[in-house]
Amino acid sequence: MDVVGVRELRQNASAVLRRVEAGERLRVSVNGREVAELAPLGRRTWLHYDEVADLFGHEADDSLRAESDQLDHGLRDPFASA
Repeated sequence: MDVVGVRELRQNASAVLRRVEAGERLRVSVNGREVAELAPLGRRTWLHYDEVADLFGHEADDSLRAESDQLDHGLRDPFASA
């Protein structure tokens, strides 16, 4: 893993971040001591509905429907006093 000094990071932040965006992981050093790591962000966890709509366009199978029918579908306030 490449090490980037804090001075180089300050002077060339855009270039360093382009490397990270391209998938590289870099360590940042201050006075020769490695103090941080720059890494690309993971894949986003939320998807737009259009990207997953086909997953919801099918009927549930019979076993799932039977299990769902056995559930208590009533809504209750979990914070209400007993």
